[in-house]
Amino acid sequence: MVKVVRKELRNWYALHQRTLPWRSHPEPYRVWLSEVILQQTRVDQGLSYFNKFVETYPTISTLAAAPLDDILKLWQGLGYYSRARNLHFAANQVMEKHQGIFPSRYEDILGLKGVGSYTAAAISSIAYNQPKAVVDGNVTRVIARLFDITASVNQSTTLSQIQDLADALMDREHPSLHNQSMMEFGALQCVPKNPNCEVCPMSDVCQAREKNHVSLIPLKDKKTKRRSRYFHYVLAQYGDKIALSQRGTDDIWGGLFEFPLIENDSIDVLPPLHIEKALSISIKRIVKINSERKHVLSHQDIFANFYHAEIDGAIDDKLNLVAWADLHTFALPRLIDRYLENHDPISGEKRH
Repeated sequence: MVKVVRKELRNWYALHQRTLPWRSHPEPYRVWLSEVILQQTRVDQGLSYFNKFVETYPTISTLAAAPLDDILKLWQGLGYYSRARNLHFAANQVMEKHQGIFPSRYEDILGLKGVGSYTAAAISSIAYNQPKAVVDGNVTRVIARLFDITASVNQSTTLSQIQDLADALMDREHPSLHNQSMMEFGALQCVPKNPNCEVCPMSDVCQAREKNHVSLIPLKDKKTKRRSRYFHYVLAQYGDKIALSQRGTDDIWGGLFEFPLIENDSIDVLPPLHIEKALSISIKRIVKINSERKHVLSHQDIFANFYHAEIDGAIDDKLNLVAWADLHTFALPRLIDRYLENHDPISGEKRH
């Protein structure tokens, strides 16, 4: 079976592989950048971000030297912002610990901030042609079906079994080609729902197909229960300036900037006195309130109200007044960015 899988994968990949910039130029920096971007992002969405990053930061030294706020701004819209913070931290690790040269040893790659076993294996194999088998979601699905693994792939014992099988399937003479073939096969052929098994080159050796289990595999434990959160954003205006604050790193959108926020357990509109007390501001008047904008994240739903308010200029030390004209230079959560695309930032009126 091992020889059949290796051979059929190579033949399939030669015909169906997508043309991607990190494949045509698989330098370690570009491979690492692509893997970080694609950790929680589809290729069709991540491609434009990859190109923007390579254009803005063509080398790891330029990435390391950039201010984190600039990187977060370029990352805006991709979500899971800890990836961007880790990217910047790891770039500086390379500069300080590896003299600016991306490490080639698997253990050294694994030591970089935000790099786990999958990413380290991908970089080792694709950039350095080392025989480290990658196991991402696509590879997990392919192997689980090939070997009819019906246990939950969320369990560590199952993942360990799949890793062992991936190691056994590894083509040690062509590790870069093999790993990319496995990932691409899962992304394009052995897809999560309704794969076309009739044209699959490995249908004859696929144990899940033989037992009619393809639609059941991979089995996953129930998803984390969704939660609802209620955000009240105050666009506190003082002349030609607006108040901003920066989010901490222990929650969603870590490190991004936002309007002063009150989070509570209801979407009900807050009275001015409540806002003044919570944010330590003095409101002259509420210009407009736009209610109940919903923003969907992976495990939570955000319901947001936006209060356009004029203030007298006295603000809390945690807030900063910035010019309206400079607002676009700050990295904002996509929820706020979309709101500003559709509403006038001063009046709150919907754009036509």
